[in-house]
Amino acid sequence: MSYYWFIFCKTDLMLEKTSDGSHTIPYGEEPPVSVKEWTTIHTIDIPEPILPGNGDTKAKTLRIDSPITDHPSYEMIGLRASYHLLPRHLYLIAGKCQEILYWDSNTKFCGVCGAPMKLHTNISKRCTECGKEVWPQLATAVIVLIQRKAANGNPKHREVLLVHANNFRSNYYGLVAGFVETGETLEEAVIREVKEEVGLQIENLRYFGSQPWPYPCGLMVGFNADYAGGDIHLQRSELGSGGWFTADQLPQIPDKMSIARKLIDNWLDNL
Repeated sequence: MSYYWFIFCKTDLMLEKTSDGSHTIPYGEEPPVSVKEWTTIHTIDIPEPILPGNGDTKAKTLRIDSPITDHPSYEMIGLRASYHLLPRHLYLIAGKCQEILYWDSNTKFCGVCGAPMKLHTNISKRCTECGKEVWPQLATAVIVLIQRKAANGNPKHREVLLVHANNFRSNYYGLVAGFVETGETLEEAVIREVKEEVGLQIENLRYFGSQPWPYPCGLMVGFNADYAGGDIHLQRSELGSGGWFTADQLPQIPDKMSIARKLIDNWLDNL
C-alpha cells in the first residue's frame, strides 16, 4: 500500500518538487528517507471532510533528526509557509501530523508512575506499568471580531477593532483572542478576554466557525460581536497597539490561512 509521507525535522516539513514547479508530499510504499530502527512511524487517521474526492488518501508521519538539504527533488519548509504551496487537504493533514508528533514527543513517560508510554491506538498511548491512557490534547482558544456602528449611521462606515499583539512576528493587526480557561464556556471566554485585553463590553455574540491551529496543538473558535460600551484600555503585557478602523483605512491584516482573516474578510463582504 502507498502512503503520503509527512516527514518533519523540528517544525519544518519535507516537500517534493514536481516537474511543473508545484509542490506535493512524497507518496509511495516506503518512506523517502532512511529511518532509524528506533524511529516511531505514526499512521494518521484522516477525517472524512478533508479527504480528496476519491477518498483513498493514506498517510504516515515521522520525525528526522537532520533536515534534507542536498536532494534535488525535496526541500524543507515551515508548516505555515507550506499553506501557500500545498493543496489544502495536504496542508490540513500535515497540520494533524505535526500535532501527533508534538504529542508523541511530550508523552514519552507516564505522568503518574514515570514508566515508558507505548502506542495503544493511532491516537492513544498506554503506560507499560500502571496502564494509564493518554490522548492528544487540544489547547482551545477563542477569537472575536468586534464591530461598532458609525457615528454618521452609515453602515458602510462601520468600524472594526484591530489589535497588534506583542507576539506577532510582523506588523499586521489582528483580532482579540485568548485561551479558554478551565470551567468556562466559549462565550464566557470571549467576554473575559475582551474585558481583560481591551477593556470593552460586547453584545450580540455570534458563532462564526472554527479552525485547527497546529502551532503546536490548538483549536481556534471564532465569533462576531457588537460593541456595547467602554473605552479602549490595552493590556500592555499582551498588546502593543490597537484601535477602531474603517474598511478604507485598514492596516496590514493577517494572512488568508488564519480564521482571523476569514472573520475580517466576512466583515468586509457584509458591509
